[in-house]
Amino acid sequence: MTQETIFLLILLMLGLLSKNNSVVIAAIILLLIRWSMLAPYVLPWMKENGLNLGIIVITVAVLVPIATGDVRLQDLYNVINSHKGWVVIIAGILVAILGAAGLGLLADDPEVTVGLILGTILGIVLFKGVPVGPLIGAGIAVVLLKGLDLLKFW
Repeated sequence: MTQETIFLLILLMLGLLSKNNSVVIAAIILLLIRWSMLAPYVLPWMKENGLNLGIIVITVAVLVPIATGDVRLQDLYNVINSHKGWVVIIAGILVAILGAAGLGLLADDPEVTVGLILGTILGIVLFKGVPVGPLIGAGIAVVLLKGLDLLKFW
């Protein structure tokens, strides 16, 4: 058994223990691809395009309420005319900025993913957290790492 397979099996077990369906499904898909003849073709393509494809899928999912008519122009008007709405808009902006920073960190330093998964699992198990995805976690990591760099400077 290869190191990659062992690692994916460990992630699968951790995903099962933490009830993180995203990690479970991802690990199973990657194991099936690794064990198939498609691995040399599919894995490089996924490495190159996977994050962007995932962002497209998430964006489509977020926009579905608009397409179904559950969110209307009146809702937009109500949001921009309330304090709560502006807080949520600013939070959305910050999340998008953190996600972009996280995307850069994941692209530049892929082994960060392991720490994010471990942190997510610990957050779920120890603090009853909810898995929200690696981009925001990586974005927060970027902010924390830059903060640590500033502390080193002083």
